[in-house]
Amino acid sequence: MISCTRSDLPSSRRGFLQSLGGGFGSVALSGMANAATSGARNPLASRGSHFPARAKRVICLFMRGGPSQVDTFDYKPALSKMDGQPVSKGSTLKYWESPWKFRQHGQSGMWISDLFPNLAKHADDLCVLNSMHTDVGNHPQAVLQMQTGSFQFARPSMGAWMLYGLGTENQSLPGFITICPQAGVGGGARNYGNAFLPAACQGTPILAEGQNLTDDVQLPNIVGAASQRTRSLTQALNRERLKRDRVNEDLEGLIQSYELAFRMQTEVPDVMSLKQESPDTLAAYGIGTKETEQFGRQCLLARRFAEAGVRFVQLNVGRWDNHVDLVPIHGELGRATDQPIAALISDLKQRGMFDDTLLIWGGEFGRPPYLNKTKGRDHDHLGFTMWMAGGGVKGGLRYGQTDEFGYKAVENKVHLHDFHATILHLMGLDHERLTYHYSGRDFRLTDVHGNVVTDVLG
Repeated sequence: MISCTRSDLPSSRRGFLQSLGGGFGSVALSGMANAATSGARNPLASRGSHFPARAKRVICLFMRGGPSQVDTFDYKPALSKMDGQPVSKGSTLKYWESPWKFRQHGQSGMWISDLFPNLAKHADDLCVLNSMHTDVGNHPQAVLQMQTGSFQFARPSMGAWMLYGLGTENQSLPGFITICPQAGVGGGARNYGNAFLPAACQGTPILAEGQNLTDDVQLPNIVGAASQRTRSLTQALNRERLKRDRVNEDLEGLIQSYELAFRMQTEVPDVMSLKQESPDTLAAYGIGTKETEQFGRQCLLARRFAEAGVRFVQLNVGRWDNHVDLVPIHGELGRATDQPIAALISDLKQRGMFDDTLLIWGGEFGRPPYLNKTKGRDHDHLGFTMWMAGGGVKGGLRYGQTDEFGYKAVENKVHLHDFHATILHLMGLDHERLTYHYSGRDFRLTDVHGNVVTDVLG
């Protein structure tokens, strides 16, 4: 069981229907004048993309806090030459070479540090973006911008936009799931929220295997056939009321949320149970080993959710914000995540899912190439690294560069808006056409910015 505590979820956890998008909202089902006769329209129904998609689903590996690019995927030999030298005259900050050795891997010769020895075996699958940059170097704003495209206003999360644009393939499961979200960081539940999009598009937060997502929709003291008859009667009364009202958007949403919740009671327990997995699979993900147990379960659940048709799955790992004692903590996090991520890639390949599953790895920003007074690295939003794999990107590619020390993006710079535009493009969505009219204007994930990074497309 992953030890994500209840504090990782919104402080006042609403009932399960609400966490699904409870009322499904007036926006979700607006303009439904004929709903009484045709039945409430499903806002999560699978829809076609703008053009042929390269990926069907996304698994986002969010490393909250900011992994250091110069200690992971951005090899900078100049740091070794300047190790121990002050960054500038009179500065107490000194250049610090990575304590992990970088080596070239795969036919591509991809530079990866010894922090990720298992992932390095998949070097030719990785599309590494070494020239990422974002607008703010503070966690609350940077996390929100990473997840929603904006840190200034409440905006829909990336997963919510994906669900709004494409719907979901499995009508018995949420289309957007976030595992172990850190709700108290960078906007909390806004990181997987729907904002002004239909409420059905928001993410469903879960802990991990063992959490019963259907507790809140169980009818107390009513089981079996009696429970089913009670639900059928409830829905019949709801539809009769809708027929009489003709337009009742809240009731339309309630009918939809009940129907999804009832279907989930059958499917969710099976999807979330790992008992069907072989001992070899569990061992491959590091389940049963203390250091890799927690994230290994997240990764295996992500594969199971993706296989079941969930459109967007996000995994969350915190504690990468190492201003103090970077070596032991980055080392611990590397060991905790390296084997599970490598196992996830191998598992997706074995099941024929890798080519149409887009994997995303990274944090809200990176860390600079110098050592502070507390044996750590501070924040760096001017140049950092993220990688993608599968889902139509070029494997074995390093795209863009930071300066010789790894501080600032200088070549083929990729802003976060460009990154979001590229992800949507891989899913068959034009980021300029995926809009929602709200408060007098059309909104989109990339606001008025963003260009697809075509050089990384496979």
